[in-house]
Amino acid sequence: MLRIFVAALCALAGLPSAQAQSYPARSVKIVVPFGTGGPADIYGRFLAAKLTDSLGHPFVVEDRPGAGSIVGSDAVAKSAPDGYTLLVMSNTHTVNETLVPKKPFELMRDFAPITGINYSDLMMVIHPSVPAQNLKEFIAYAKANPGKLNYASSGTGTPYHMAGELFKSMAGVDIVHVPHKGSDQARTAILGGQVQMMIDAITTMNANA
Repeated sequence: MLRIFVAALCALAGLPSAQAQSYPARSVKIVVPFGTGGPADIYGRFLAAKLTDSLGHPFVVEDRPGAGSIVGSDAVAKSAPDGYTLLVMSNTHTVNETLVPKKPFELMRDFAPITGINYSDLMMVIHPSVPAQNLKEFIAYAKANPGKLNYASSGTGTPYHMAGELFKSMAGVDIVHVPHKGSDQARTAILGGQVQMMIDAITTMNANA
């Protein structure tokens, strides 16, 4: 998979065959437009370590969270198209196409896909202070307390925000969305009881349990 990754990267960067054979000739930056400890950060670091070992040059992860992935993505869009600045993307980027129409970049114009990295199921968790032992009891409690519960996400437009809104719609409950800059901050908020619910990738939840 790593060789396919590099071959696709060279082709997208338009590198001549001689350069492609020696790629990378220096360190490569992998920008993660989300916070430390989230799924994108974890998988980005795993990929960076494997690419570094395989290709002999450092692949360095740089977390640049903010504005639901727009801050880090914009930095990559403005970088040289030479294959030395990569972006870890998520379905947040496709959501932002309609959620944030006036972005400083265009998804289909300024980026080219290389390969898929991961797929994760989602998990809902609640703070122990909520008097509910299962989903049915939680929904009943939320209906009895409209607008009094909060749920955290790693940012507006992220899969966890969309999952939260889908849950609210399907369950018929009123729970206030509290966006954070990353999954780590959202988890800290629910552990501290500042919010009562959170939906995140099951892999990240287990890794930080």
